[in-house]
Amino acid sequence: MEFDRLVVLYLHMAGNTGGDMSVLPEDCVAKVLSFTDPGDAARLSMVSSTFKSAAESDTVWEQLLPPDYRSIIFQSSDSSLLASTSSKKELFLRLCDNPILIDDGKKSFSLDKLSGKKCYMLSARDLMIAWGDTPRYWKWTSELESRFAEVAELIGVCWLEIRGKIDTCMLSQDTLYGAYLVYRTTARTYGFEYQPVDVTVGLAGAEVCKRSFHLVAEREQQEKQLCQFLSSQVGLFRHSRASGSQSPAVPTGEKNNGQYPQKREDGWLEMELGQFFNKDGEEGELEMSIMEVKGGDCKGGLIVLGIEIRPKEDAYEKK
Repeated sequence: MEFDRLVVLYLHMAGNTGGDMSVLPEDCVAKVLSFTDPGDAARLSMVSSTFKSAAESDTVWEQLLPPDYRSIIFQSSDSSLLASTSSKKELFLRLCDNPILIDDGKKSFSLDKLSGKKCYMLSARDLMIAWGDTPRYWKWTSELESRFAEVAELIGVCWLEIRGKIDTCMLSQDTLYGAYLVYRTTARTYGFEYQPVDVTVGLAGAEVCKRSFHLVAEREQQEKQLCQFLSSQVGLFRHSRASGSQSPAVPTGEKNNGQYPQKREDGWLEMELGQFFNKDGEEGELEMSIMEVKGGDCKGGLIVLGIEIRPKEDAYEKK
């Protein structure tokens, strides 16, 4: 239910009590708030002390949690979470701030704090990585900042192919999702400076969203370009100083038409692969792919954490 409609409903209820909002029963207010999302519940809690008290109740937060939250937690690595939280609101916030591992540690589950919608991350072990089990091409290692036991480090390949999938019944219904590759570059990253990767997102057997982007951040690419330029121009630069001729122009690093990753709060990089609207009643598998097979150049030095599927922020900020 939209925020403005709830305000109208509340004012109507208050009108029936002679305008005295404080006499409205708290359980009645809690029932109204249970039809909102977490963001609206927080805003409505400022309407009155009755609303504030109701907004803390388990009645509200039980409805804001996913219907199957109990079964998800029981199957997780933190099944004691239900017993260790004192209220449904605390449980909700814990699931927002601390993703839990499910599917034998191959996936993580969390909630979006503003919408209460489900979020998942598929670990690198849950992805199909071409030659991923060949030590010559990929290495499985651990990272202190990783939520998963293992991450995949790219040693070097000419054919880069990463695929992931998730059943749409696991996602929140009637929700616009974005899929994001979460990874990190290293001092040894090479081969991605000029050749973009091709990505797809969509239901298996249906039309998919296609796009291309650069895995190397724009600043990193510009720095590498500058270093390469200066190295190649050392002789010419020295000659120009000796002869008094004009020095060669330094490249400006103008932004090209490709897309570039963004840095996350947890220190990793992410790049949006595409988006998908999960319709109510529409079943299937959401498939995602990342490929670079056209250039033929060897590339390496990436550390892949996984693919995250989470609600698009602009989908509920503009409602």
